[in-house]
Amino acid sequence: MPSKSTELTREKSFGYQVNHLARLLAAALRERIEPHGVVPGQFAQLLALLEQDGVSQAELCREVQIDQSTMTHTLRRMERDGLVSRTSDPGDQRRSLIRLTPRAHELAPTLVGAAREVNALAASGVSSADLDTCMRVLSAAIDNLQGSP
Repeated sequence: MPSKSTELTREKSFGYQVNHLARLLAAALRERIEPHGVVPGQFAQLLALLEQDGVSQAELCREVQIDQSTMTHTLRRMERDGLVSRTSDPGDQRRSLIRLTPRAHELAPTLVGAAREVNALAASGVSSADLDTCMRVLSAAIDNLQGSP
């Protein structure tokens, strides 16, 4: 039997609870956006490109914080599905710029609406003050881990 000092239950683990929530949020989002040909693994890229379209793959990797190989695979799928296109960078012909297609722009309101719906569902019954506190705690935890070795 583990001692009290080494006992860690799922219910008391910050990491477990955040991961569990992330999986539930992704599943709820998937249910709503997959019929439109988009999966949660593409969603961060879509949002980043809605904020700033026409960026390099390296810039997109930094923005959404995923590695190059994962991004390469995701962008290939997004190109195949007609969500993004690559164009030569006029300032550096060795670089490609990633841009949303007209189809992606057309889908954007539906996809963003689905994300808002999932966020609202997850936050139902939680006060604005508690949500603000939660967001501050999550931001602090993210900052702590991003700054750690």
